[in-house]
Amino acid sequence: KVKLVGLDKIDPAGTYIFMSNHVSNLDPPILVPLIPGRTSVLAKREIWKIPIVSKALDLAEIVPVERSNRDSAISSIRRAGEVMQHHINMTIFPEGTRSPDGRLMPFKKGPFHLAAETGFPIVPITILGTYEMMPKGTSLIKGGTATLVFHPPIDPKGFSSREELVQAVWNAINSALPPER
Repeated sequence: KVKLVGLDKIDPAGTYIFMSNHVSNLDPPILVPLIPGRTSVLAKREIWKIPIVSKALDLAEIVPVERSNRDSAISSIRRAGEVMQHHINMTIFPEGTRSPDGRLMPFKKGPFHLAAETGFPIVPITILGTYEMMPKGTSLIKGGTATLVFHPPIDPKGFSSREELVQAVWNAINSALPPER
């Protein structure tokens, strides 16, 4: 089951950078179809190794990120900006990988460069429940309810530094996590 909180406060005609915590392989297939309008995703390059999947990812304008190569990652951020110019939202997991314990990890800087360069607002999202259903390192899925909390959009132009923007988004996502996380 999926429960949505706050999505009704997002203008479906807007173009946004959706940023979410990432605790499970369930997160992308639950979140992405619920984003209003069309969305692309910054996704790890490794999933392009699956032949049929790679073609579908390219057709959907999913943007590959080579996480271990800084120059390639910068090119991916530029590509994401180009995709967004077609009024396609971008969905990003700014931690860069799944959290091993469900706690919010530090964010990578690239997604915030994208926000600064494009000026599109960031919608922080907190995903709850998927860690319990399928934590990192497991392949079995347990039943349960995933709750997606959509926080109010954050305008990147309202911050004097990228660090302040990163902290604001981190704080928003963290605000809906339970105290133990």
